[in-house]
Amino acid sequence: MTNKAGDSIETENANWSFGGDVPNTFDSHVSRSVPLYNEGHELILKLADYFLHNDSVCYDLGCSTGELIRKITEHTNKDIKFIGVDCENSMLNKARGKSYGKHNVDFIEGDLENIELEKSDLIICYYTIQFIPPKYRQQLIDTIYESLNWGGAFILFEKVRAPDSRFQDIMTGVYTDYKLDQGYNAEEIINKSRSLKGILEPFSLKGNTDLLERAGFVDYMSVSKYISFEGILAIK
Repeated sequence: MTNKAGDSIETENANWSFGGDVPNTFDSHVSRSVPLYNEGHELILKLADYFLHNDSVCYDLGCSTGELIRKITEHTNKDIKFIGVDCENSMLNKARGKSYGKHNVDFIEGDLENIELEKSDLIICYYTIQFIPPKYRQQLIDTIYESLNWGGAFILFEKVRAPDSRFQDIMTGVYTDYKLDQGYNAEEIINKSRSLKGILEPFSLKGNTDLLERAGFVDYMSVSKYISFEGILAIK
């Protein structure tokens, strides 16, 4: 049985998917669903200036429709190799269309659990790790750390859990109000939440920074925060 989750997206209980018809409305849906989503893109463009140089390699892991890569390639005129990775072929079809004709952009279909990365100066996970099964997350962060050149950066944006139940209740309520303000109705909000059971598994901020520290990152800081959505810049 499918249910409506807004923006013409149909979902099933505990079975959210980024495939099927989701890529057709993904950009508009995620922009309405995630606070400061587009502003996060703009922040990443500015941060990228400090780490991308001629001959740099830049990864966007979980690139979805390739919108962020499109924006970065239009933001810089340096000779940079961009690689987007996603497990959904229908997402990558959208991504390839957005970067059609750009010789320095490549998209790879594959899961992140066992990915191999070449040496790079910037790796971005924009609301990606939260969808990776927890048992694989440390392995992925370890791979990211090893891939980065010394002085390279990892930009991680995630939905995060609050540090205790009281704060979690408050953040959940505020986020529900946010989605209502965006025009989603109660049924759509509940359907989306039910579809994400066992699919979206946020860690707390400490849980995410523990992953970074175990991988070897020492220098990191929060660069964006709104309700339960946080961006971290980590430098090797």
